[in-house]
Amino acid sequence: MTKLSVNINKIATLRNSRGGNTPNVVQFAKDVQEFGAQGVTIHPRPDERHIRYQDAYDLKSVVYTEYNIEGNPIPEFIDMVLKIKPTQVTLVPDAEDAITSNAGWDTLKHKGFLTEIIQEFKQNDIRTSVFLDPTLKQVEGSKAIGADRIELYTEAFAHQFSLGNKNAMIPYTECAERALQLDLGLNAGHDLSLENIQFFKENSPGLLEVSIGHALISESLYLGIDNVINMYLNKLK
Repeated sequence: MTKLSVNINKIATLRNSRGGNTPNVVQFAKDVQEFGAQGVTIHPRPDERHIRYQDAYDLKSVVYTEYNIEGNPIPEFIDMVLKIKPTQVTLVPDAEDAITSNAGWDTLKHKGFLTEIIQEFKQNDIRTSVFLDPTLKQVEGSKAIGADRIELYTEAFAHQFSLGNKNAMIPYTECAERALQLDLGLNAGHDLSLENIQFFKENSPGLLEVSIGHALISESLYLGIDNVINMYLNKLK
């Protein structure tokens, strides 16, 4: 079964919009795990507009499933990850002013930079994943830099699937198959939803984990977080 990691950034966004500590990010992380999520994902950014760096530290003691911290490996981010030592770090090439992740790494262009960072994380027993567009050369480049896993950026698939174009899945399937050949673990995330997750799972051989936040939280406004998590789990079986 593919694991479901719930990205809780939107909960922090809601908290920050009002000040105070409601909704409580730490309590929410506890709850989603009790409801069946097999992981918690956060993506702190330098301006702390949703998840704050302090949240990352506060969550360390309560995430007993898989703790995944995503972000651009600027010095402050690297230092935080090395102190917390989450289950997994996912490297994302976000610009500081990006609203959300919008591109994967060029693992060929940034080979030296990424190799050095990945070696440091792996020496500290932190599983390392790199965020990629679905192209075979980037999958192969991820193997060359020593990554443990890749996370396929699924926005293009999700958009095309919503238009009825199921052929948009083809490059993702090809990358999944290549990752298996290279013994790279496979994760995926961005705009995956109850509408498209089962099709994506069924056509992604070896898919280990999906990280879902925006759609899952939005769906939960109507259906309830406990119910939605279990709906995802059923589709991922």
